[in-house]
Amino acid sequence: MDDTAGILYAASITGDGRAVTLSGEAVAHEIEDDALAWVHLDGRHEASREWLENELDYLDPLIIDALLADETRPRLLEFENGAMMILRGVNLNADAQPEDMVSVRVWVDPSRIISVQRRPLKAVRDIQDKLAAGNGPKDAGEFIGQLSARLFERMEPVMTELHERLDEVEERVMEVPSIAERQEITALRKQAIIFRRYFAPQRDVIAYLRTSELDWLNTGHRRRLQENLDRITRYLEDLDAIRERAQIVKDELANALADRMNKNLYVLSLVAAIFLPLGFLTGLLGINVGGIPGADLPSAFWIFLVLLAGISALQIWIFRLMKWL
Repeated sequence: MDDTAGILYAASITGDGRAVTLSGEAVAHEIEDDALAWVHLDGRHEASREWLENELDYLDPLIIDALLADETRPRLLEFENGAMMILRGVNLNADAQPEDMVSVRVWVDPSRIISVQRRPLKAVRDIQDKLAAGNGPKDAGEFIGQLSARLFERMEPVMTELHERLDEVEERVMEVPSIAERQEITALRKQAIIFRRYFAPQRDVIAYLRTSELDWLNTGHRRRLQENLDRITRYLEDLDAIRERAQIVKDELANALADRMNKNLYVLSLVAAIFLPLGFLTGLLGINVGGIPGADLPSAFWIFLVLLAGISALQIWIFRLMKWL
């Protein structure tokens, strides 16, 4: 098996924002050289593990396992002069849910960058396009800064959409509360919870990396990481706000539905109260025994109707007097 079959992208980063793409044996040669090289692998391809074990045999097997693991959570492992980090970005692939976040696993040291993906991630493609245009990362530290920045920038439209959806639901609840809104509110809270589950450890990764003692991270790199840390922290605060607002909207919906039900029950209670004496009278006069008043009077039916109407009017007047209506 060709162990380079799992390579999706390989390039030598020249230090001026550009890159020279590599293929074949040139990939292995550049990886062993001191010049910075980036190799991006398909984690689902069987050849990727073979290539990592052959070309990066100095790496701890645990690192290789982490780079190729099926399921991962954002984290950072720092070694002598390198670091293995796992980051996640929103899933912007076709027919996918944004909260089904896509991971990118990266080993980085001063002279090599090894990244692995199991599903396409637009942030990685952005870095490749930047290198092709001549304004890409110039070193390993800048690569991490740009990658994390692109991951977080891609989250901005998703966060905006969450806020807009919640605003729409809140407006509908205030105008025409409906039990159907509960499902939308629950879906919003679920999305916010899932996003926060991955954003929180991702913030810890950037915070730890910003204060690490890795030599290839200079003051400029750390300043960029601080900006990224501020952005992800703001996202976390927004997610907390969305969850709290969603709960408030849900409570408001429950109160509105309860008020509507109470109003309906109130109306039914008044109707029942009005018809209770009327039902009693009609039931009393409807028994089949002798001595019913008006049985032999032709106009008794109409007199009885007028009596019922008068009783109803009297009841309504009493209800208004007692401020029940």
